[in-house]
Amino acid sequence: MFKLLILSGMMMMTMASSIYEFKVPSLDGGTIDFSEYKGKKILIVNTASECGNTPQYADLEKLYKEHQSSLVIVGFPANNFGGQEPGSNAEIKSFCEKKYAVTFPMAEKVSVKGDDIHPLFRYLVAEAEKLGENDPIKWNFTKFLIDENGKLVKVFHNKVLPLSPEVESAIAKH
Repeated sequence: MFKLLILSGMMMMTMASSIYEFKVPSLDGGTIDFSEYKGKKILIVNTASECGNTPQYADLEKLYKEHQSSLVIVGFPANNFGGQEPGSNAEIKSFCEKKYAVTFPMAEKVSVKGDDIHPLFRYLVAEAEKLGENDPIKWNFTKFLIDENGKLVKVFHNKVLPLSPEVESAIAKH
């Protein structure tokens, strides 16, 4: 019982109040510090290398290049759905660079769902619920759009393509 109280207390303390509080290890060995993106839109995407949606990497890269002055895309490899991201961080990095020439920031592999959900995704799910999006992460390539002030404004489900009018419009609008 005591351990449970300690654990729940720690979880409460780790619940961030802003996206800008998060720093995560990147695939290239550095750190992705979300506070560095203040004033830009952020599109956070849970990715996987062996998914039917994996070709979205190409469109994510195009979107990143087109809007680089006002938008940052951050990919988060995750193995939560169908074991579709089985590789190591080094293998994922190599795959993204060789197959899709990804230049946008990529974080180390995390869990985006379940008991071991990464704190950033716990935060995003809580923010999505405030927008009426219950259980927003149903598969790989779910996209979370954060505005220039750090507020989640839209969740795009995995089948919504990065270059779709829906995504382009939301980026232009917010």
